[in-house]
Amino acid sequence: MLKSTLAAAALLLSALAVRAEPVDPADWDGVLAQAEGQTVYLNAWGGSENINAYLEWANGELKERFGVTLVHVKLDDTANAVAKVVAEKAAGRDAGGSVDLIWINGENFAAMKQRGLLLSPGWAESLPNWQYVDYENKPTIRTDFTIPVEGQAAPWGMAKLVFFYDTARTDKADLPENATELLAWAEANPGRFSYPQPPDFIGSSFLKQVLVEKTEDRSLLQKPADEETFADVSAPLFAYLDRLHEVAWRSGRTFPENYPAMKQLLADGELEIIFAFNPAEASSAIANGELPDTVRSFTFPEGTLANTHFLAIPYNASATAGALVTANFLMSPEAQAHKQDPKVWGDPTVLAVDKLPEEARARFAALDLGIATLSPAELGPALAEPHPSWMERIEEEWKRRYTAGN
Repeated sequence: MLKSTLAAAALLLSALAVRAEPVDPADWDGVLAQAEGQTVYLNAWGGSENINAYLEWANGELKERFGVTLVHVKLDDTANAVAKVVAEKAAGRDAGGSVDLIWINGENFAAMKQRGLLLSPGWAESLPNWQYVDYENKPTIRTDFTIPVEGQAAPWGMAKLVFFYDTARTDKADLPENATELLAWAEANPGRFSYPQPPDFIGSSFLKQVLVEKTEDRSLLQKPADEETFADVSAPLFAYLDRLHEVAWRSGRTFPENYPAMKQLLADGELEIIFAFNPAEASSAIANGELPDTVRSFTFPEGTLANTHFLAIPYNASATAGALVTANFLMSPEAQAHKQDPKVWGDPTVLAVDKLPEEARARFAALDLGIATLSPAELGPALAEPHPSWMERIEEEWKRRYTAGN
């Protein structure tokens, strides 16, 4: 019964498929002409009100400037969008796909690249606004979690793991300076720290931060995880978590769903230290009235994880021209400056401000990054992300150890 249903679905998808018109990013006037009137379905995480509002703003700008309609398909997990493209390819739907753009990085980008599910290499570096991208000083723009990007995704924003605390309740002198000190702090303050349950990406990022800090030979993490090395390399991480869960919020029996839930727990006084992958999150939350103005940021002096997030176009997108126009607009100085405003989103730019025209530089210079945002010098060193296979393996092992039987 299942096989016949899948076969019928495959035939239907094949029947619905249409031949995509060729699109040449080097012919930008041609791309703009093809894009006019198209609807672009952007599959992106929908768990944050300010990000959703930013995409609504982008839709208005795209409609007015280029005649492109942007529809935000709200996801709770990017892997769901990847699975849609995988299913369409399996069904022979090589054109007319349901996904035009995906907000992506890490293991999801690696999976799509490995399976040949991305638009041909090079398109991102052919976009008009690529000239302003800071690929010289931000190496994660061209190498995502050790995987070469090769112009198959357009950089959209920068991320760095940053911790937040409320100065009204926690003394700055007591803050931890590395994962080991964080565990000691949690043991001294039981019930006041937690992290989102993997596979939430913020929660998984915390696991990777500890993994990187606890691994003596970090070069191992730049290679795919394998059976021979995984158990030994990950042992210190899980020993750490075993101790942490004993003193975590609700004794590690349950975890915050995601970063917004963790932020609410800080606001409610249940948690004392939280973290995000955006240095401006605290200022943005203060500006939006979600956190008190006594909240501040800190990082670890020896470094925290950092990466770039991207917009990728599936090989079978229905509105390829519209997707290119959208990716280029979201990479523009105007859209990037608007996004970096903490009152809007606070996502750090992928652009090199010194490459911009004077008017655009002034727009960035005028931004008030907020009372709780650290300066670039205060953010500290950037730790390299492990190969995507490490994230997959530690998430599997985390689930096996801590959710079995629940």
